[in-house]
Amino acid sequence: MRRLGYSVLARNVRTRHGEIDLIVFDGSALAFAEVKTLRSRSGAGPRRADPQPLAWLRERQRARLRRLAVAWLSDQKRVRPSARTIRFDAIGVTVDHRDRLVRIDHVEGAW
Repeated sequence: MRRLGYSVLARNVRTRHGEIDLIVFDGSALAFAEVKTLRSRSGAGPRRADPQPLAWLRERQRARLRRLAVAWLSDQKRVRPSARTIRFDAIGVTVDHRDRLVRIDHVEGAW
């Protein structure tokens, strides 16, 4: 995310409702991201039969992330950047059997 120009504000943030994987800021948008990781079944990377990690992101998880974002934003102790917009991103990470990065899919404004 840093390579894409984002400031990483927090990782693995615990609230009383659960955990936010990643909170980033790009100068205008504050993004709450859900990260899904998939270990590829083959040694050479994903095959056609391998599912995409973002396919596992269901409505229940989306609703949970919205609740977590509200809890994080409501906490008066937190210093927050002045953002023009808030969005929810999805990040899919695929690694091989040796935990080497094979692919990253980043969907801005996934919902």
